[in-house]
Amino acid sequence: MAQLGRRHEPFPAAPAMADVRDMYLMHDTLRREFRLMPGLFRGVARGDTRRAAAVAAHADLLCRLLHVHHEAEDAVLWPILRERAGTQATVVVAAMQEQHAAIDAALARAAELMPIWRATARRGANLADVFDHLFTVLVEHTVMEEEQVLPLAKRCVTAQEWKQMAKHGMHSFSAKDLLLCFGLMMHEGDPDVVKGALDDAPLAGRILIPRLGKRAFASHAKRVHGNAAAQDR
Repeated sequence: MAQLGRRHEPFPAAPAMADVRDMYLMHDTLRREFRLMPGLFRGVARGDTRRAAAVAAHADLLCRLLHVHHEAEDAVLWPILRERAGTQATVVVAAMQEQHAAIDAALARAAELMPIWRATARRGANLADVFDHLFTVLVEHTVMEEEQVLPLAKRCVTAQEWKQMAKHGMHSFSAKDLLLCFGLMMHEGDPDVVKGALDDAPLAGRILIPRLGKRAFASHAKRVHGNAAAQDR
């Protein structure tokens, strides 16, 4: 009878699962920016090294952002999906890794050509061709990921695990570049998703980062594209 009055501990609440909308935001940003890169290379006048330096710096930032994003998936996301999503994940993760390798090869080729072009502003068409190919592969990869990986992630990855991807590789960027990357994603991004990306930031960060990121993007867009609002992009 004494057991009738025993207090039972409640079952622990199920963990919140991943909100994958920020992945769509990242993909939209990458597709938008990489789509424009071939035209930027082709638009630099032969020998205009000042303009070449601005375009090359922009390209370097985008390539680094893409590489770090994929490193985070390799380190955090694929192991979780393999463990929890069974054979369905095995096939799709293998395809993702194959596409990552193809993108890495294009990034390596761009890195090989960039220093000479930055210094001479000659043969920009070669880099434009590399980025044409890179954009094609990137679109194929991100569309497949959105269709086949993100549904699995919503079901199998917790919110805390998902946030580890955002934190992965942040040391690869200076504070200035992090603000610019955030500004790139804010541009045309869903305000609710942008706000959610800062949930774990201190109050001052939640207030200042959007303002500073927007300002950094406007200055950068004017320097690279000639339009602070980037409305012609």
